[in-house]
Amino acid sequence: LARDWRLPDGRMLVQVLPTAAAHTSEGLRAFVDDVTRVAPSAGGSAVTIQATSATITGAFRSAAIGALIAITLILAATLRRVRDVALVLAPLLLSALLTLLVAVLLPLPLNFANIIALPLLLGVGVSFNIYFVMNWRAGQRDPLGSATARAIVFSALTTGSAFGSLALSNHPGTASMGELLLISLGCTLLASLVFIPA
Repeated sequence: LARDWRLPDGRMLVQVLPTAAAHTSEGLRAFVDDVTRVAPSAGGSAVTIQATSATITGAFRSAAIGALIAITLILAATLRRVRDVALVLAPLLLSALLTLLVAVLLPLPLNFANIIALPLLLGVGVSFNIYFVMNWRAGQRDPLGSATARAIVFSALTTGSAFGSLALSNHPGTASMGELLLISLGCTLLASLVFIPA
């Protein structure tokens, strides 16, 4: 027992246990900040969870920003008109905001399993929007009555059924990812079918 808590050079292992306030994200962050302020080399599950969350959040931010930059550059090179690029990107950003709004209203909290769903929907959102913009450039003036609109709806339904199957998973992280993907796809479809034609 003594060997587990005392090193041969006399240093002691100190175990710090958090209060119930650390069961929230903010409480855990405050607990880790307090401990590492006193002992910068502290370890344990709380420190690992905080470091992991910072890594995942940073990776999500980098993926989302990188995807938006890449999408914008590809659209600019393909469409060659600022207005058309804006018409493709605006519903994409609107659908992201709608997704976050619905997630807050449900409530469906963002977690480290489902947050990866949001950058995935950027590609789907762009594909829906670019079809309408390309048809409009080709002279199509009734986008909702076109075969493209039907194809987009059917594409969303097939993609949504795949995402919806994830929501049925017994694993909470996978289920929440499926739920957020389904919500995000619905918001993307709504933004594409309402915003772009208008």
